[in-house]
Amino acid sequence: MWLWLALGSAILLGFYDVAKKQSLKRNGVMWVLFSVSLFSTILLIPFFKAGSCRDILVILPKAAMVTLSWISGLVGIKLLPLTTASTIKASRPVFVVIFSIIIFSEKLNLWQWAGVAAAFAGLMMLSMSSRREGIYFTRNRGIAWMAVSVLSGVGSALYDKYAISLMEPMFIQSWCNLFITIMMGAVLAARLWKEGPSRERFRWDWTLVLTALLIVIADALYFYSISIDGSLLSIISLLRRFSVIVTFTLGAALFREKNVKAKAVDLAVLLAGIVLLVLGSSL
Repeated sequence: MWLWLALGSAILLGFYDVAKKQSLKRNGVMWVLFSVSLFSTILLIPFFKAGSCRDILVILPKAAMVTLSWISGLVGIKLLPLTTASTIKASRPVFVVIFSIIIFSEKLNLWQWAGVAAAFAGLMMLSMSSRREGIYFTRNRGIAWMAVSVLSGVGSALYDKYAISLMEPMFIQSWCNLFITIMMGAVLAARLWKEGPSRERFRWDWTLVLTALLIVIADALYFYSISIDGSLLSIISLLRRFSVIVTFTLGAALFREKNVKAKAVDLAVLLAGIVLLVLGSSL
């Protein structure tokens, strides 16, 4: 059951990334993030319950990491072709595995090491493919923002198993979204105050509501999947990265991006690495 929930979450995440990219056509990064987090919180109002100070202190770090990941990730998506950004984002499970080794002293088998090697090979190939579009991994701002997004997302994923052992899934999701909205609002207010009369204006777009709905359902499926007895966070995190297939395909079709065939090969190598990680984890 938890595998199907994780797969459903992955599919919705793919559509969510496409909707985010589309919403950037009418609004700036912070307006999109604040609006989506606000609408998400409104959708989650029926699930709010009172919590203790300990619960709040546990959720706050999670909200901070997600906020950083969302801001940096959306800036990266705005600066890069969606096919490039989504492929980089798909590498997150590899870094989850690496930090699991460092933090939890986990050991990898041969299949898992092969998966890590294949994933990094895919990223290196993407770096070379992206140069044809004038994107250099070592000095491109969009790449730097995506790196921050991936690493903060890794921290959030590692933190999830701890949080879910203490609280119910929807409690975490509802309160986390509220704190994210507050943090996004503070960042947006500071930016608008700094920019003064030249500040960008908000433009209504139904894509913002669609984006919020997609992420709420995707996260709900994710939290429920990791709360089920016997579920494996490593496998769930890996399965969720297959959202990149939806994002990549729709990104290429809707935004008519360049160099798609070469990047599709790079993505296939990276996904092969993720498959090897899954196989290794199941042994």
